[in-house]
Amino acid sequence: MKLKQIFIFILLLAAGGAQAQQVLTLEQAIDLGLKNNYDIRMARNDAEVAANDNAYANFAFAPRINGTAAKTWTRTATKQEFGNGSKRDTSGIKNQQWQAAVNLNWTLFDGLKMFATRQRIQAIEILGELSVRNQVENTVANIINSYYNIAQQKQQLRALAEQMSISDERVKLSDAKFQTGLAPKTDWLQAKVDYNAQRANWLRQQTVIEQSKASLNQLLAIADESVNYDVHDTIPLNLQMSYGQILENIQQTNPQLQISRQNLEISRITLKERKGDFFPVLSFNSAYNFNQSRASAAINQFSPIFNQNRGMNYGFSATVPIFNGLNSHRAYKAAKLDIEYQQIALDNQASLVNLQLRNAFRDYEYYKMALELEQESVDLARENTMVALERFRQGVSTTLEVKEAQQSLELAAYRLIQARYNTKVAETELMRLKGSILK
Repeated sequence: MKLKQIFIFILLLAAGGAQAQQVLTLEQAIDLGLKNNYDIRMARNDAEVAANDNAYANFAFAPRINGTAAKTWTRTATKQEFGNGSKRDTSGIKNQQWQAAVNLNWTLFDGLKMFATRQRIQAIEILGELSVRNQVENTVANIINSYYNIAQQKQQLRALAEQMSISDERVKLSDAKFQTGLAPKTDWLQAKVDYNAQRANWLRQQTVIEQSKASLNQLLAIADESVNYDVHDTIPLNLQMSYGQILENIQQTNPQLQISRQNLEISRITLKERKGDFFPVLSFNSAYNFNQSRASAAINQFSPIFNQNRGMNYGFSATVPIFNGLNSHRAYKAAKLDIEYQQIALDNQASLVNLQLRNAFRDYEYYKMALELEQESVDLARENTMVALERFRQGVSTTLEVKEAQQSLELAAYRLIQARYNTKVAETELMRLKGSILK
């Protein structure tokens, strides 16, 4: 969906208010999250900062040119007495002086440090892009889980509505039997209590759904509480994923491993920069200077009233590092230690990804098998409940039998819904680890 259409959709949601709720699809939710999510926006901002630095990286090879200008005013008062008895008073002489200069400094060689610095800035820009991708993958996974959490809560609400329907039937049957003297009043009272408990759970489940929507709104950066929408209550599953398919090329596709490798690359480039500190720095220097002074009167017959100098100079300079308190050695050793640290961090991240992958796939396989079992359990429990209710209607069973069958159906439905949602969570986690959640 185009961004303009998304904004129109949000306006329609806000305008809907208490009217019929619009359905927010998962694709629309993801589009909104990619545009508005705070974490993604912050990651993109950091990446733009790195890209901005890289855009000016080549200017590290350009010369540095600085201009200076100054004007000073002086006022002197001089009194002199000479050996022959003569005196001289030059008080009140004013002088104006102009100074201007343009200086150029061009580093020609610094142990290839300039090239390493440019490479490091380029690597940092790549790291920013990888960080954005990683944040996008994590945010989309959170949006998917949050969206389908609402769906599973709606399924729980539907299951509770079924329980309320059964409890309501129990109340009616118990009341009819009590009125005809075929059953004690306690059966009707217990059925009424069970019905009220189911209704309380139903009301609570509605609150849980609203809270789940609030959590999704935070991920989508929707602050307007008047925005009113609904979601689909189905949870589509991909039950054909294999471990080998997920494991294939995961070292190159997992965003966290890519970030760790890029951090290692930056550390290696930084070591090249530190090596440059041991080499002489050769520079070309040039300057144009202008100096002018004008006095209101001469101090003596030999002193000038007006003086002006201007000219240009150029040459080469070499700075040879001899001793700086071993600071260069310290920085070089720190860079080598950082490489070792980043290598350990990469190995650790690879181990964590493998662990997460194995655990997520085990969950995926378990919940797939649980789905079949729980679906069968729900079908059996529903049939058992209907049979128990019919037996109670015909007077060949007690209300306790109906209640037990009803509780079995409630638990089986809860487990089935949880298994379906947990399968989706495991599927999403596998795709996130694979780095293919946006495909």
